[in-house]
Amino acid sequence: MKESIAKKINFDKAGYFAIGLFALAFLGFWPTYFSKFFDGTANFNNYFHFHFAMSSLWIALLVLQPILIRNKKFAIHKQTGKLSFIILPLFFASVILLKHHNIGGEVTEGLGASLWLQLKDLVIIGLMFVIAIANTKNMQIHARAMIATGIVFIEPTLGRFIILTLLPEPDFMLGLGITVAIMYGLIISLIIIEKKQSSGRWVFPILLVLFMIFHYLIFFQVSFPLWDSIAAWFASLPIT
Repeated sequence: MKESIAKKINFDKAGYFAIGLFALAFLGFWPTYFSKFFDGTANFNNYFHFHFAMSSLWIALLVLQPILIRNKKFAIHKQTGKLSFIILPLFFASVILLKHHNIGGEVTEGLGASLWLQLKDLVIIGLMFVIAIANTKNMQIHARAMIATGIVFIEPTLGRFIILTLLPEPDFMLGLGITVAIMYGLIISLIIIEKKQSSGRWVFPILLVLFMIFHYLIFFQVSFPLWDSIAAWFASLPIT
Protein backbone atom coordinates (compact mmCIF):
# COMPACT_ATOMS: atom_id res chain seq x y z
CA MET A 1 0.00 0.00 0.00
CA LYS A 2 2.78 2.44 0.86
CA GLU A 3 4.46 1.79 -2.49
CA SER A 4 1.28 2.53 -4.47
CA ILE A 5 0.73 5.77 -2.54
CA ALA A 6 4.30 6.85 -3.29
CA LYS A 7 3.83 6.16 -6.98
CA LYS A 8 0.60 8.14 -7.06
CA ILE A 9 2.18 11.12 -5.32
CA ASN A 10 5.20 11.02 -7.62
CA PHE A 11 3.32 10.90 -10.91
CA ASP A 12 -0.33 11.89 -10.68
CA LYS A 13 0.58 15.34 -9.41
CA ALA A 14 3.54 15.81 -11.73
CA GLY A 15 1.50 18.08 -14.01
CA TYR A 16 0.94 20.58 -11.22
CA PHE A 17 4.67 20.70 -10.47
CA ALA A 18 5.41 21.08 -14.18
CA ILE A 19 3.50 24.36 -14.08
CA GLY A 20 6.52 25.62 -12.16
CA LEU A 21 8.50 25.34 -15.41
CA PHE A 22 6.34 28.09 -16.88
CA ALA A 23 7.09 30.25 -13.84
CA LEU A 24 10.82 29.56 -14.23
CA ALA A 25 10.63 30.37 -17.94
CA PHE A 26 8.92 33.68 -17.19
CA LEU A 27 11.48 34.64 -14.55
CA GLY A 28 14.45 33.45 -16.58
CA PHE A 29 13.45 35.07 -19.85
CA TRP A 30 11.95 38.25 -18.40
CA PRO A 31 15.12 40.40 -18.71
CA THR A 32 16.00 39.31 -22.25
CA TYR A 33 12.61 38.50 -23.78
CA PHE A 34 9.31 39.36 -22.08
CA SER A 35 10.39 42.78 -20.77
CA LYS A 36 11.42 43.80 -24.29
CA PHE A 37 7.80 43.76 -25.43
CA PHE A 38 6.94 46.33 -22.75
CA ASP A 39 9.80 48.75 -23.34
CA GLY A 40 9.52 48.59 -27.13
CA THR A 41 12.94 47.06 -27.74
CA ALA A 42 11.75 43.62 -28.88
CA ASN A 43 13.60 42.78 -32.08
CA PHE A 44 13.81 39.00 -31.93
CA ASN A 45 14.19 36.80 -34.97
CA ASN A 46 11.63 34.17 -35.89
CA TYR A 47 13.97 31.36 -34.82
CA PHE A 48 13.78 32.57 -31.24
CA HIS A 49 9.98 32.85 -31.35
CA PHE A 50 9.76 29.39 -32.90
CA HIS A 51 11.97 27.91 -30.18
CA PHE A 52 10.01 29.59 -27.42
CA ALA A 53 6.71 28.35 -28.88
CA MET A 54 7.88 24.74 -29.21
CA SER A 55 9.38 24.73 -25.72
CA SER A 56 6.13 26.09 -24.32
CA LEU A 57 4.09 23.44 -26.12
CA TRP A 58 6.27 20.65 -24.75
CA ILE A 59 5.98 21.96 -21.20
CA ALA A 60 2.22 22.35 -21.69
CA LEU A 61 2.08 18.69 -22.68
CA LEU A 62 3.98 17.76 -19.51
CA VAL A 63 1.45 19.74 -17.48
CA LEU A 64 -1.63 18.34 -19.21
CA GLN A 65 -0.86 14.63 -19.45
CA PRO A 66 -0.50 13.79 -15.73
CA ILE A 67 -3.60 15.85 -14.96
CA LEU A 68 -5.56 13.79 -17.49
CA ILE A 69 -4.31 10.59 -15.85
CA ARG A 70 -5.19 11.91 -12.40
CA ASN A 71 -8.73 12.61 -13.63
CA LYS A 72 -8.94 9.20 -15.36
CA LYS A 73 -9.21 10.73 -18.84
CA PHE A 74 -7.19 7.90 -20.32
CA ALA A 75 -8.55 8.12 -23.87
CA ILE A 76 -7.83 11.84 -24.08
CA HIS A 77 -4.39 11.23 -22.56
CA LYS A 78 -3.61 8.70 -25.28
CA GLN A 79 -4.82 10.94 -28.10
CA THR A 80 -3.05 14.02 -26.74
CA GLY A 81 0.13 12.00 -26.35
CA LYS A 82 0.27 11.56 -30.11
CA LEU A 83 1.00 15.28 -30.38
CA SER A 84 4.42 14.58 -28.88
CA PHE A 85 5.48 12.98 -32.17
CA ILE A 86 4.89 16.35 -33.83
CA ILE A 87 5.99 18.73 -31.08
CA LEU A 88 9.27 17.03 -30.20
CA PRO A 89 10.77 17.01 -33.72
CA LEU A 90 9.72 20.65 -34.09
CA PHE A 91 11.35 21.44 -30.75
CA PHE A 92 14.55 19.75 -31.91
CA ALA A 93 14.43 21.75 -35.14
CA SER A 94 13.94 24.97 -33.17
CA VAL A 95 17.03 24.29 -31.04
CA ILE A 96 19.17 23.49 -34.08
CA LEU A 97 17.97 26.48 -36.13
CA LEU A 98 18.36 28.97 -33.29
CA LYS A 99 21.87 27.78 -32.47
CA HIS A 100 22.87 27.84 -36.14
CA HIS A 101 21.50 31.36 -36.54
CA ASN A 102 23.38 32.55 -33.44
CA ILE A 103 26.63 31.09 -34.75
CA GLY A 104 26.20 33.20 -37.89
CA GLY A 105 28.38 30.97 -40.00
CA GLU A 106 31.53 31.88 -38.03
CA VAL A 107 33.87 29.05 -37.10
CA THR A 108 35.41 30.48 -33.95
CA GLU A 109 37.82 28.92 -31.49
CA GLY A 110 35.93 26.75 -29.02
CA LEU A 111 32.92 26.34 -31.30
CA GLY A 112 32.88 22.58 -30.81
CA ALA A 113 32.94 22.87 -27.02
CA SER A 114 30.13 25.44 -27.14
CA LEU A 115 27.79 22.98 -28.85
CA TRP A 116 27.69 20.57 -25.90
CA LEU A 117 25.14 22.80 -24.16
CA GLN A 118 22.51 22.33 -26.86
CA LEU A 119 23.47 18.75 -27.69
CA LYS A 120 22.99 17.85 -24.03
CA ASP A 121 19.34 18.86 -24.11
CA LEU A 122 18.64 17.10 -27.40
CA VAL A 123 20.33 13.83 -26.41
CA ILE A 124 18.79 13.62 -22.93
CA ILE A 125 15.28 14.61 -23.99
CA GLY A 126 15.48 12.33 -27.03
CA LEU A 127 16.68 9.32 -25.04
CA MET A 128 14.13 9.83 -22.27
CA PHE A 129 11.36 10.19 -24.84
CA VAL A 130 12.41 6.92 -26.51
CA ILE A 131 12.35 5.21 -23.10
CA ALA A 132 8.90 6.67 -22.42
CA ILE A 133 7.44 5.58 -25.76
CA ALA A 134 9.01 2.12 -25.51
CA ASN A 135 7.26 1.70 -22.14
CA THR A 136 3.81 3.15 -22.73
CA LYS A 137 2.30 0.04 -21.10
CA ASN A 138 4.50 0.40 -18.03
CA MET A 139 3.31 3.62 -16.44
CA GLN A 140 6.05 3.61 -13.81
CA ILE A 141 8.81 3.79 -16.42
CA HIS A 142 6.82 5.92 -18.87
CA ALA A 143 5.98 8.57 -16.29
CA ARG A 144 9.51 8.78 -14.90
CA ALA A 145 10.99 9.21 -18.39
CA MET A 146 8.54 11.96 -19.31
CA ILE A 147 9.25 13.74 -16.02
CA ALA A 148 12.94 13.51 -16.91
CA THR A 149 12.32 15.42 -20.16
CA GLY A 150 10.83 18.20 -18.05
CA ILE A 151 13.81 18.29 -15.68
CA VAL A 152 15.99 19.17 -18.68
CA PHE A 153 14.12 22.48 -19.00
CA ILE A 154 15.11 23.52 -15.48
CA GLU A 155 18.68 24.30 -16.52
CA PRO A 156 18.04 26.92 -19.26
CA THR A 157 15.22 28.59 -17.32
CA LEU A 158 16.56 28.58 -13.76
CA GLY A 159 20.06 29.22 -15.07
CA ARG A 160 19.01 32.41 -16.83
CA PHE A 161 17.17 33.61 -13.73
CA ILE A 162 20.23 33.06 -11.55
CA ILE A 163 22.69 34.55 -14.05
CA LEU A 164 20.66 37.59 -15.09
CA THR A 165 18.73 38.38 -11.91
CA LEU A 166 20.29 36.92 -8.77
CA LEU A 167 24.01 37.33 -9.42
CA PRO A 168 25.49 40.82 -8.87
CA GLU A 169 27.11 40.56 -12.29
CA PRO A 170 26.20 38.09 -15.06
CA ASP A 171 28.57 35.12 -14.84
CA PHE A 172 27.64 32.21 -17.08
CA MET A 173 29.85 29.54 -15.52
CA LEU A 174 29.02 30.53 -11.94
CA GLY A 175 25.31 30.67 -12.69
CA LEU A 176 25.45 27.35 -14.51
CA GLY A 177 27.34 25.81 -11.59
CA ILE A 178 24.71 26.93 -9.09
CA THR A 179 21.93 25.67 -11.38
CA VAL A 180 23.63 22.31 -11.86
CA ALA A 181 24.04 21.91 -8.09
CA ILE A 182 20.32 22.54 -7.59
CA MET A 183 19.41 20.12 -10.37
CA TYR A 184 21.68 17.40 -9.02
CA GLY A 185 20.13 17.90 -5.58
CA LEU A 186 16.68 17.44 -7.10
CA ILE A 187 17.61 14.31 -9.09
CA ILE A 188 19.49 12.73 -6.17
CA SER A 189 16.48 13.42 -3.94
CA LEU A 190 14.25 11.64 -6.45
CA ILE A 191 16.66 8.70 -6.54
CA ILE A 192 16.62 8.44 -2.75
CA ILE A 193 12.83 8.67 -2.61
CA GLU A 194 12.59 6.04 -5.34
CA LYS A 195 15.03 3.54 -3.79
CA LYS A 196 12.28 1.21 -2.55
CA GLN A 197 10.22 1.29 -5.72
CA SER A 198 9.95 -1.97 -7.61
CA SER A 199 9.75 -0.64 -11.17
CA GLY A 200 11.51 2.05 -13.16
CA ARG A 201 13.78 3.42 -10.46
CA TRP A 202 16.71 3.16 -12.89
CA VAL A 203 15.45 6.09 -14.99
CA PHE A 204 16.61 8.91 -12.71
CA PRO A 205 20.12 7.44 -12.16
CA ILE A 206 20.54 7.29 -15.95
CA LEU A 207 19.38 10.90 -16.15
CA LEU A 208 21.95 11.93 -13.54
CA VAL A 209 24.80 10.12 -15.31
CA LEU A 210 23.93 11.75 -18.64
CA PHE A 211 23.90 15.19 -17.05
CA MET A 212 27.24 14.53 -15.36
CA ILE A 213 28.87 13.47 -18.64
CA PHE A 214 27.69 16.52 -20.55
CA HIS A 215 28.40 18.92 -17.71
CA TYR A 216 31.96 17.61 -17.56
CA LEU A 217 32.32 18.39 -21.27
CA ILE A 218 30.81 21.84 -20.79
CA PHE A 219 32.68 22.98 -17.68
CA PHE A 220 36.05 21.74 -18.91
CA GLN A 221 35.32 22.90 -22.50
CA VAL A 222 36.31 19.53 -23.90
CA SER A 223 36.62 19.08 -27.63
CA PHE A 224 38.60 17.06 -30.14
CA PRO A 225 39.44 17.34 -33.86
CA LEU A 226 36.54 15.23 -35.14
CA TRP A 227 34.01 17.15 -33.07
CA ASP A 228 35.54 20.46 -34.13
CA SER A 229 35.17 19.38 -37.76
CA ILE A 230 31.53 18.49 -37.19
CA ALA A 231 30.97 21.87 -35.55
CA ALA A 232 32.57 23.68 -38.49
CA TRP A 233 30.44 21.67 -40.92
CA PHE A 234 27.31 22.56 -38.93
CA ALA A 235 28.20 26.25 -38.97
CA SER A 236 28.67 26.17 -42.76
CA LEU A 237 25.27 24.63 -43.49
CA PRO A 238 22.92 27.01 -45.36
CA ILE A 239 19.92 26.40 -43.11
CA THR A 240 19.36 29.85 -41.55
